Amino acid sequence: MDQNWFALSVKSRHEFMVSSDLHRKGIDTFLPSVSKVRQWKDRKKRVDFPLFPGYVFVSVVPDPEEFVRVVTTRGSVRLLSLEPGHPTPVAAEEINALKIIMKSGEAVDVFPDLKQGSRVRVRNGVFQGAEGVLAKKEGNYMLLVSIDILGRSVGVRIVADDVEAA
Repeated sequence: MDQNWFALSVKSRHEFMVSSDLHRKGIDTFLPSVSKVRQWKDRKKRVDFPLFPGYVFVSVVPDPEEFVRVVTTRGSVRLLSLEPGHPTPVAAEEINALKIIMKSGEAVDVFPDLKQGSRVRVRNGVFQGAEGVLAKKEGNYMLLVSIDILGRSVGVRIVADDVEAA
């Protein structure tokens, strides 16, 4: 059986711990994160924050035993599903596009899920191969990659000439 990506809901502020524990169990995870500077009274420090707080993506064979291995990990809550009792896979294209965006190192913004706009593929530049929806924000073109099961999208600024219809 092929592995699928699933969205795992985790306890608040447990994303990195759950990802690490799953990795130790031999389960492939993807935890997109952003680095921000935090100010304390005596110092500044760069801290990583999950892009989607409360969620970790896991790649497993869609099998009840594998699902149990995932959800019995300390800090795990449940696998997201549209039909109760049957975890819903996240499209591999969504995960791949998100990985391309995160690997680029460009600044990203999280948006509520957006359905309007044209579906596009980036044909050149640092985001080459990523697919998403073309949108406009404050006069800039954005490539929005939606993670449907979370109801959220990630957006990066792009040059409109770098995209083509998907």
